Amino acid sequence: MADLNQPGNVSMTGETPKLPSGLNTLTILTFIGCGVGFLFTVYNFFNAKSGLEKMEAAINSPDFEKMPEFAKKMMSPEVLEMTRKSYENRIPLTLIALIGIVLCLVGAMQMRKLKAQGYMLYVIGEVLPLVGSAIFLGAAFLTGFSGIITICFILLFVILYTMQRKYLVNK
Repeated sequence: MADLNQPGNVSMTGETPKLPSGLNTLTILTFIGCGVGFLFTVYNFFNAKSGLEKMEAAINSPDFEKMPEFAKKMMSPEVLEMTRKSYENRIPLTLIALIGIVLCLVGAMQMRKLKAQGYMLYVIGEVLPLVGSAIFLGAAFLTGFSGIITICFILLFVILYTMQRKYLVNK
């Protein structure tokens, strides 16, 4: 049986411990999520003004009253204000999101090497953008459907990674 506390994660027999399948799957999903997150972050940075202008135009349009109720709720004054704040704070929000993505990516790579510090990097990388959004946008960013889905995914992955911590060592 491999002793995970040996230097360099090498057992006394010279074998490197195998990456558990659960941890393997989680890190692969994290790599995919980081890629998608990077694309969305860059897209949102360059299209923030356009999105704000389109929302303002839709709200001020004479056809706004003809829209279905669910569409009107997505363009409420609160959502418009959050979109405006997102545009005004797009640089710090983008930087915080990119730092979070890098931390999650590095954390996942460390966990693939069975290093415990990767878990903390990952958790910080997940929480940092939430804190940044709360600071720059207020609690309103949590009220929308996308905010709730984001929180659910973050909680799910942190819980799943927490369940895999038993395979990680402090080397």
